[in-house]
Amino acid sequence: MTVVAQAPATRRRVLAWAAWDWGGAAFNAVITTFVFTVYLTGDRFVDAAVPRGTAAFTVAKASLSSGLGLGLAIAGVVVAVLAPVLGQRADATGHRRRGVALGTAVVVVAMLAMSFVVAAPPYFVPGVVLVCVGTVAYEIATVNYNAMLLTIATPRTIGRVSAFGWASGYLGGILLLLVLYVTLIPQGPQLLGVTDDGGLDIRICAAICAVWTAVFAVPVLLAVPDVPPAPGLPRRGIRAAYRKLGADVAGLWRTDRNLLGFLVASAVFRDGLTGVFTFGAVIASTVFGFTFGQVLIFGVAANVVAGVSTLLSGRFDDRFGPKPVILVSLVGLVAAGVAVFLAHGAGTIAFWIGGLVLCCFVGPAQSASRSLLARLAPVTREGELFGLYATTGRVATFLAPALFALFIQLTGDQAFGILGIVLVLAVGLVLLVPIRGATG
Repeated sequence: MTVVAQAPATRRRVLAWAAWDWGGAAFNAVITTFVFTVYLTGDRFVDAAVPRGTAAFTVAKASLSSGLGLGLAIAGVVVAVLAPVLGQRADATGHRRRGVALGTAVVVVAMLAMSFVVAAPPYFVPGVVLVCVGTVAYEIATVNYNAMLLTIATPRTIGRVSAFGWASGYLGGILLLLVLYVTLIPQGPQLLGVTDDGGLDIRICAAICAVWTAVFAVPVLLAVPDVPPAPGLPRRGIRAAYRKLGADVAGLWRTDRNLLGFLVASAVFRDGLTGVFTFGAVIASTVFGFTFGQVLIFGVAANVVAGVSTLLSGRFDDRFGPKPVILVSLVGLVAAGVAVFLAHGAGTIAFWIGGLVLCCFVGPAQSASRSLLARLAPVTREGELFGLYATTGRVATFLAPALFALFIQLTGDQAFGILGIVLVLAVGLVLLVPIRGATG
């Protein structure tokens, strides 16, 4: 494989590119992690006829979490279907900004629609559907966004630039969570004095997130240019795109099983990484007894820890290569996840400690995984390979949500959902061990 292109890594383009990650924190941190999904799985979405404090109520609450997991698993399948087609077309046309713009626009509209999801059982399914639509659109936009990495970084800086993007997302999440905590979130100061009747405060949060995402998506669309269309790459229809996908996978099997093995391993462990943040706040509130306000404060601390560790990991990535960074991160995640499960009866302090340790390793693993693929991507096929990266990732994306839901259904105890996520991370770690890494 050809190493990343020698494109000029201007500070202006890097900052503009990272601004999209900063804006994406609204969807990642607020909607899918610390606020809206916690809202959807809260008491008010359980039928009022179910007596509070009973075993039936506990089962009903668990069904909300498993329903969210099932919806996200379905969203992953949709991304797996769309990503290879859109990635190939981005390479053929060079229009990566268009893919970022369209995907971001759908995310913004989905978040605006969430502001109409009232805190009542009939709105649970529409709320989950909107989260899933936003997830699909965000992942499709990310295919094109990730491919832009090769137009703004050089082989010597790609690890740091990738880490800077991830860290920007975490830092953006810190600022936005603090703003929402002070102005709107229950148990916070609520400076705006908005009532929580029908979940109005959370619904306004969703509208603010839509504006936040839209504003910070603008710089990358203005400052990072599209690349020239790849010579000789035709625009393919859906059937042709999937025939090409099959040929690519077969070609990798014949010529580069190491890269193919990495795509498979990363598909598994990246789904586990997503599960940590997607279900972390749900676990904090339902298993460890966090209030909504405590979840937000934890979210701020989690993003600080994740942002700092990701920035530091970029230098290790460029010096030692991305694989050691991923391996250390996965080992840390598995150990911390098991510890959190074993301590699930110890109260909030146990989750504060174990959860923050988990957050130390999520960002570095995500950033180094993107960096490793970017180092291996041939020039003019970045979108195609990142589309394959998204496709393989989304083929496995049902694993963490499905195992999270399955473990809860089998035991009736939401704490066992933690083990479902840990199992996915452990399998990804085993699959990664024999893969040859790439140095900086």
